[in-house]
Amino acid sequence: MPPRRIEIAEGRAALAAVASGDGSRPSIATAVRYLLQLLDEKAPGNSVEVRVPPFGAVQVVQGPRHTRGTPPNVVEMDAATWIAVATGAQSWADAVAAGLVAASGTRADLADLLPLRP
Repeated sequence: MPPRRIEIAEGRAALAAVASGDGSRPSIATAVRYLLQLLDEKAPGNSVEVRVPPFGAVQVVQGPRHTRGTPPNVVEMDAATWIAVATGAQSWADAVAAGLVAASGTRADLADLLPLRP
């Protein structure tokens, strides 16, 4: 069963709540998942796995598909970092330089895809 699609109004409300200081788990989870959904819409594919534990993961970017084990291109970060880089509050380069993003593989640079425009 595919994951539940987050409607635009619900996603924007969650982003607004988080931006205004709402640190509740439901708001953060919805904001993270909504931004992952937008990334998937912007760059569909299966060559890079973007993980934001414990809230979600998505495979994006056209290219070679993996079928078993850990994909060769993985990007992982916490929820606060994902929300910041996805919305443009922090640049991808700054987050990587600060060690807030774990990225491996030749396709794991998301700089050209971020920020998203929710």
